[in-house]
Order: sequence, then structure tokens, then C-alpha cells
Amino acid sequence: MIDILRSEWTKIRSVRSTVWTLAVTAVLMLGFSALTNASARGAAGGPVPGEHAIIMSLTGTMLASLSMATLGVLVISSEYRTGGIRTSIMAVPRRMSLLTGKIVLFVAVSLVVCTVASAAAIGVGVAISQPPSIEMGEVARSSLGSGLYLTACGLFGLGLGTLIRHTPGAIVSAIALILVLPTMANQLPGEWGASVAAYFTTNAGLLVVSGQGNDSLGPWSGFAVYLAWVAAAVLAGAVLMQRRDA
Repeated sequence: MIDILRSEWTKIRSVRSTVWTLAVTAVLMLGFSALTNASARGAAGGPVPGEHAIIMSLTGTMLASLSMATLGVLVISSEYRTGGIRTSIMAVPRRMSLLTGKIVLFVAVSLVVCTVASAAAIGVGVAISQPPSIEMGEVARSSLGSGLYLTACGLFGLGLGTLIRHTPGAIVSAIALILVLPTMANQLPGEWGASVAAYFTTNAGLLVVSGQGNDSLGPWSGFAVYLAWVAAAVLAGAVLMQRRDA
């Protein structure tokens, strides 16, 4: 497994699209934090409450989730596109070990980068909005929650990339499941519609970022529901990867 992780690390750091996508994620987090907090401070004519400053500092999370999902797709689909997956399978005939190595390294890299980017976004937002007080515990929780959510989005993309193997198709599917369909689910009528929407992918996953639950789920139970969606995509991709030709 150590050799697999080393190999995957070489792939990730040597591909420019990976570095650029991670950079875009950080820029989105920092840029939206600066814009929303500057706008809020201007509208308020003074400092913004600490809780509001933290929430506004993470407004870039939704777009950043799309860039992370794209990165997850590229980690696996680019090998299918170039034919490099055949070389990888020749080097590591046990396909599940290969996929596990990709997942472990991707999660480790993404979690570090996304958590740091989230903490930096909050730092920028607080510096601009200048709240009279701020709870460091809430800053830490929000940074970790955002980092976990973005990492899960990336893993969702990796699962879809393994399942579909076609880069544009997997990216479109990720956008639909992360952004489009959850928004549409919120428009479903009645109590049954509200229940479906509450458990639908990112509607549940985003609760860990805000730290506020809804009528059906708390922040961490919502994130657990989102992880179940992610696990379904990854497991489906793993099964087909085992059965299909490279």
C-alpha cells in the first residue's frame, strides 16, 4: 500500500490540473469571503457580529465544492482518457487496492488543503468585518466542517468518475447531484417534499458547514447522510471497476 500511495502522490503533484484545481478552490474560498464580508460591513456601516462573519466567510463553499468534485473526477477519469489506467492496473493488478490508494491519498490531500483554505477564508473575513468578539471554538468547528464537506464533494466526484469513466459526463453528473438537483428538491411540495429535500445530497451535507441543523437532521447526522450518498457512488464505481475491462 505504501508503494501505491507513493505512486498516486507522484501522479497528483505532477499533474498541473490537480494543482490548479486546488488553487482555484482556495481562491474561491478567499475571494468570496472578502467580497461578502466587505459588502456586509459596508451595509452595516460598522463591524459585523462574529457568527455572521464566520457564515459569510464560507459563502464560497458551494462553488468550491464543484471545483473539488471536478478534481475528484479527474483523479480517475484522466487515466481512463489517456489509457494510463492500463499501466496502473499492470503495476497493481488488485484493482481494489489501486482504488483504495487513490481514495486514501485524495482524502488526505483534500482534507488538509480544504481545511486550511476554509480557516484562511474565515481569517480574511474576520479581518474585514472586524466583529466585536469571536469564538475560536466556532472558528475551528466551521473550518473543519467546511474542510470535511469539500473533501466529501471531491470523493463524490472520484466515485462518479470511477463509475462513469468519461470526464465530461462525470463532471456534469457531479454538478447535477451537488448543485442542481438539491436546489430542485427544495421546491418539492408538502411535508414529503421537505423530507426528501432534507436528505438529498448536499442539502444534508452543508449542515456541517453552517453548524445548524434542520427539522430532520443535525449538522453531523446530515454529514453522515451525505457520506452515505458518497459511499454509494464510490461502491458502485468500485464494483464496475472490478468487472469492466480497463
